[in-house]
Amino acid sequence: MENYLPILQTTSLFEGVAPAELAGLLRQLGAVVRSYGRGESLVLAGEPTRRVGIVLSGSIEAYRPAPGGARVPITHMGPGGVFGDVLGGSSLASPVTVTAAVGCEVLLIPYERLLASDGSPARQRVLQNLVRTISDKYFLLSRRVDLLVLKTLRAKICAYLLTEAEQHAGLTFTIPFSRIQLADYLNCDRSALSRELSLMQKEGLLDIYRNSFKILELEELRKTVM
Repeated sequence: MENYLPILQTTSLFEGVAPAELAGLLRQLGAVVRSYGRGESLVLAGEPTRRVGIVLSGSIEAYRPAPGGARVPITHMGPGGVFGDVLGGSSLASPVTVTAAVGCEVLLIPYERLLASDGSPARQRVLQNLVRTISDKYFLLSRRVDLLVLKTLRAKICAYLLTEAEQHAGLTFTIPFSRIQLADYLNCDRSALSRELSLMQKEGLLDIYRNSFKILELEELRKTVM
């Protein structure tokens, strides 16, 4: 477990917790490390989940099953990503499935132990971090709703790319979705998405290579969303 302390300290859940405190805290919480092969399920839609997880290596993806076997992408996480923090505290079954996008290792913590504060500064800090992490995800979900209600496909694309640029703190970035997954995420036809991206590239708004993007005309993208 000690080998993972550096990456755990970078996560939203354990931010501000000293290494010595964190090592003891993980033992108190009953944290365990589990390995998953590509495609294995960590959380299944329709089943309860009572654990918070942190990605230590590899990556995971979450999606919502849709009619006809379709999958609506929710998120993609690499090392340091926290999942189950919203679902673990609910009495309802999970609406999403979480799978290993590639072989990965994750740290799993029972949710009820995470909430059981003993009054120590480390426990108090983790509880504060948990609340902040859940709040941040609420606002991300709100952004997703704002994106989906935009009337044109170009506006949806621009809104999504502007959000990615903000999260990457730069105009050049790689998104976690394939073209098919991005079409599902934006709730649009894949062919229509490809045509619109190609047109935006011809107009000099973007440079695109596979799932890597460079925004060339930032203000034009902003005007499209307004």
